[in-house]
Amino acid sequence: MQSRSSIEKALAAAMAAIDEGRGPPKLAAALRHAVFPGGARIRPQLCLAVADACGDDAPALSMAAAAAVELLHCASLVHDDLPCFDDAPTRRGRASVHRAFGERLAVLAGDGLIVLAFQTLGQGAAVAPQRLAPLLATLARGVGAPDGITAGQAWECESQVDLREYQRAKTGALFAAATMAGAQAAGAGAEAWRALGEWLGEAYQVADDIRDAGADPRWIGKPVGRDRALGRPSVAVEQGLSGAVQHFDRLVAGAVAAIPPCPGAGALRALVRHESERLVPLAWSSELLPSLARVAA
Repeated sequence: MQSRSSIEKALAAAMAAIDEGRGPPKLAAALRHAVFPGGARIRPQLCLAVADACGDDAPALSMAAAAAVELLHCASLVHDDLPCFDDAPTRRGRASVHRAFGERLAVLAGDGLIVLAFQTLGQGAAVAPQRLAPLLATLARGVGAPDGITAGQAWECESQVDLREYQRAKTGALFAAATMAGAQAAGAGAEAWRALGEWLGEAYQVADDIRDAGADPRWIGKPVGRDRALGRPSVAVEQGLSGAVQHFDRLVAGAVAAIPPCPGAGALRALVRHESERLVPLAWSSELLPSLARVAA
């Protein structure tokens, strides 16, 4: 499995063009602020892990796909934090892009990262150009309408929302794109890997709901209580924290079960379980849920 350092190098290489001294300096700074330092980088890790499990024969392409997925994720965070949506003052423990650089540059930085993602994928596909078209379709579906993260954000503008459909679009779609793109970059069929991404993506959204309901903002690096304050769809609000944690555990189990038989299945199962513990520590169930429930009430 590829190391985090390899992913950081790939992202740095993708961002290199903005560091050449050409173009608006503030936009370049906003773009870098959005990408570095990163979070867990789980989406590119997942993409690369699936590629490895499928016998990756084009590592330059799989790394480009992984970097593209992470750039798209970073773009979605920039837009999600904007005043017209969450108006979040912080992200990953420091000022959000719009707080650091202003709303106009934040909009442009998010747009620029989307374009950079597809540029990065196109450049990486030089080693296997016949795989580019399906990869483009997969990533475009993961970010666009009617089922991608753009649609997920748009559901927040509707008066009536199906919670599961919202979660699948806002978070699950890009996870599914990550797993499917990993398979496609390695020259394997994508459909067998869709379920893993969908289960894990939905689990991530439920974990985000749980953390927003009462985790320490210093621990997660962003404000909490935003879902309730803004009337956002939330499993933690709808089912309570205990019910949300139980639902999260079911989704993680579904993700583990969805991993197709392959030589890398063990490593993938370990990755999923490690991430589930990082997101919603087991200790919460017995030690922290009572205090979190009081905070969320």
